[in-house]
Amino acid sequence: MAYGDGPDDEPLRAAWHAFCEQLRDAGDLVFKDVNPPTGLQRANGFHYLTQNLAQAFDLALETKDTAYPLIHDFCGPKRALGSDNGDAIYLQAWIDGQHTYRIYGNRGSARFFNITAQGKRPDAGALHEPFGDTPQANILGSELVTDQDGSFELFIGGEQRGPNWLPTAPDSRKLFIRQFFDRFDEEPAELHIERVGMSEAPSPPSPQRLIEAMAWAGTFVHDVVDYWPDHLWGSGALCNPDAVNRFDGSAYRRAQEEPDPPVNPEELRRGRLLTQMRWGLQPDEALVVTFDAIDSFWMFTNEGIFGNSMNYRYRTVTWTPSRAAVDADGRIRLVLSHTDPGWHNWVDTSGFAAGVLTFRNVLDPRLPRLDTEVVAQDRLGELLPAQGRFVTPEERADQLLERSRAIGRRFPT
Repeated sequence: MAYGDGPDDEPLRAAWHAFCEQLRDAGDLVFKDVNPPTGLQRANGFHYLTQNLAQAFDLALETKDTAYPLIHDFCGPKRALGSDNGDAIYLQAWIDGQHTYRIYGNRGSARFFNITAQGKRPDAGALHEPFGDTPQANILGSELVTDQDGSFELFIGGEQRGPNWLPTAPDSRKLFIRQFFDRFDEEPAELHIERVGMSEAPSPPSPQRLIEAMAWAGTFVHDVVDYWPDHLWGSGALCNPDAVNRFDGSAYRRAQEEPDPPVNPEELRRGRLLTQMRWGLQPDEALVVTFDAIDSFWMFTNEGIFGNSMNYRYRTVTWTPSRAAVDADGRIRLVLSHTDPGWHNWVDTSGFAAGVLTFRNVLDPRLPRLDTEVVAQDRLGELLPAQGRFVTPEERADQLLERSRAIGRRFPT
């Protein structure tokens, strides 16, 4: 028996060849102008591609059957995507609006926990899958009723049963589950999902299902480099690509003019407001970001040019309120630089010449004033307060060890 003997041979092979063509084209996009032509930056682009190729069929096939839902961790230390937050766990599960589902487990102790039912993707202008859906309803960790030990049961869709219930609509497509961590001793949730009334095993994937999965996966891998960062920068709302080393997106500028901006209900369901800055530094330069120590759960993540978080397991590329030092004047100063300046709040560039710095404010519609200044690294002392928080090499090593252990608990595999 050989190719052509089976009735599905030709469409299956054609789908696979089309998938491989999309991978080839995606590789060419690594060399787009916005990605600096250094070996490290180019390699990072392909690393980003391999990470997302590794999950393409998890999303397109292995977890896609809404009658047999599975929770998939689509971002983590081994997989960066979509301007992911390095102090977060992102999970998703494909669902539909016809079935009823049950999530059970333990809520954990992440400072922010949110489960959102997502609806139909807009007809135009949406980000690539698995993003772009419209948030329809959400339930926060503070709204969940749990036992003393944190265990809970949540029903999704169908008629309301019990205090923990998340409604769905006929066009509901997925669940997004976000956990945002402030301290390194916070524990992740333990979550399981099942369809209510599940009584028999699923059928093996049919040829048509494989063909559809190959098309979905190929488009997904292509779009993660095609859309990033161009799609995000196109509107200028989150990031002004022409304003290197300063926060200047239109939403950020509007927030400075309107201290109490109206709350966007979609962003409220997502649970965060964000703004971004494109950065680029010479080997001897450093960038200082200064802002008031506001009373909110703010988060910074340093990312590659494709919106892929840098190695937050082993490098100080993320900061949150509990871990950042506040200076005597009530201001927080982060130093983004290629080498360790000994400043407690150091943001490591990881050796990259350019990237993106993302600020999030969680459950808070404000965007504080974020001042930036580029200076020669040997002149950092002119910008940093003498009584500020400096660390010794031994303290930095302890800081990194605490970080790697915490990330290991959040992502045990």
